[in-house]
Amino acid sequence: MRPAAHAKRTARAVAFAPAVAPAFTSAVALAVVLTATACGGGGAAPAGGPDGVLSSSWGDPQNPLEPANTNEVQGGKVLDMIFRGLKRYDPKTGQARDVLAERIETTDSTHFTVTVRDGWTFSNGERVTAKSFVDAWNYGAHLKNNQKNAYFFEYIEGYDQVHPVSGKPTADTLSGLRVTGPRTFTVTLSQRFSTWPDTLGYAAFVPLPRAFFDHHADWLAKPVGNGPYTVLNYTRGAQMSLRTWKGYPGSDKARNGGVDLRVYTDNNTAYTDLVSGNLDLLDDVPAAQLKNVKADLEGRYINSPAGILQTLAFPYYDPAWNTPGAVKVRTGLSMAVNRRQITETIFRSTRTPATDWTSPVLGTDGGHKAGLCGKACHFDPAAAKRLIAEGGGIPGGRLTITYNADTGSHKQWVDAVCNSVNNTLGNDRSCVGSPVGTFADFRDRIGRKKLTGPFRAGWQMDYPLIQNFLQPLYYTNASSNDGKWSNAGFDRLVNEANADTDMATAVRTFQRAEAVVRDQMAAIPLWYQNGSAGYAARLSHVELNPFSVPVYDRITVA
Repeated sequence: MRPAAHAKRTARAVAFAPAVAPAFTSAVALAVVLTATACGGGGAAPAGGPDGVLSSSWGDPQNPLEPANTNEVQGGKVLDMIFRGLKRYDPKTGQARDVLAERIETTDSTHFTVTVRDGWTFSNGERVTAKSFVDAWNYGAHLKNNQKNAYFFEYIEGYDQVHPVSGKPTADTLSGLRVTGPRTFTVTLSQRFSTWPDTLGYAAFVPLPRAFFDHHADWLAKPVGNGPYTVLNYTRGAQMSLRTWKGYPGSDKARNGGVDLRVYTDNNTAYTDLVSGNLDLLDDVPAAQLKNVKADLEGRYINSPAGILQTLAFPYYDPAWNTPGAVKVRTGLSMAVNRRQITETIFRSTRTPATDWTSPVLGTDGGHKAGLCGKACHFDPAAAKRLIAEGGGIPGGRLTITYNADTGSHKQWVDAVCNSVNNTLGNDRSCVGSPVGTFADFRDRIGRKKLTGPFRAGWQMDYPLIQNFLQPLYYTNASSNDGKWSNAGFDRLVNEANADTDMATAVRTFQRAEAVVRDQMAAIPLWYQNGSAGYAARLSHVELNPFSVPVYDRITVA
């Protein structure tokens, strides 16, 4: 789903502001202002909170917390706490499980009938109905609302009328959505999509209350959802406070009193706060502390596989990177990176060299194919140097890798990648890192197409399907195709795979599409990332889901 601040959507950046605004504005900032000592961006505060509230490290999201406008990790964490949709991905297995879906029925993988469970409400008391979903999806899809995840509604019939490639919309709602009763609605897709129901655990598909539409500015200032937590307050750059909703009707009720998400611009500061007792949970242990973490935390450390892939993406809107020769340059750069050395010396077994563009957590049945990248992902300085020269050399004569500097590890690995490239080319000025202060600013520059060289692009899966590692990132004009790569052959294979009702056949077709990504080196795969976390002694039942996000509702506080 999402570009990630610490890996990745992934993605894989949320501020509360009107949908048309690209960033947070102080006019809608909450009145509750936290003191300068509230979070690790400045001084430390006691870890504990009232009534079993825990504190956790966090980063300001990029966009308003509209579900269809959040496509990165920091905002996604919050949405997963305050919303529940038709499905949810199992915290252990990643499988899509029914939550608000009582039934999703189809006979042809094109026409679906959805029945919503009875008895669910939003935290403001409003009932969750079929209309709550249909209105939310229509809002998310419409061009005028400028939602980053509008693309996820592309397969619903009528999308090209509400979100045309050019020109103005010719319809206000998706023709493929129809409310048929208080708890039932139908969905007609524009083509067969056999695994479409499994995508419905993604946050873009959650329901929205009428307050979202009727009092939009108020809702953005204090979002109202239907999940186990509610938003108490938020001050950008400081803290978001969430509290347990005692009236939550789901079976996964929160086992604590709430979570204070504290904004940190440096994970090393967060780590220091954790060790000193001023923070309860850190869900991204900085690389510099990996050698110390087990001893410092006396075993309260988690290192588990996650659906995260780190890559170097390229700005294909820059003509210098979008030439036939540039394919050889990108492939040569991939072969110039000593992945094994970097993962062993910097990341200490929390990363594994990537050999494809998915993740091992998918398994072979789910589409992971170890070694698909082939020689292009093997460290071979001689071949790398030759290919870069044959392709006309690095555009502009120097490789500049842009990354966000507000975590503790990106500078280290970017410097290591550049050192590997420089050694390969015999020139210590061939590659340099270009830090951007915060993840939100970094994502903003990417969105405005302001980069002229490769940039850090971690991806955290939205759902455990090979399709999610390929289509959102490489399909023409897809939601997270930040570099604007486009290939008609890739698009055709993705469409073919989505239409196949046999999962095994669909996976093989997706892998053929992935081979196109390889042959064009659309992005350079670097390494698969584990989820890592450290926590305080007063916490129990701390675990990370397959997306590397803490399962906050299961944590108990002593």
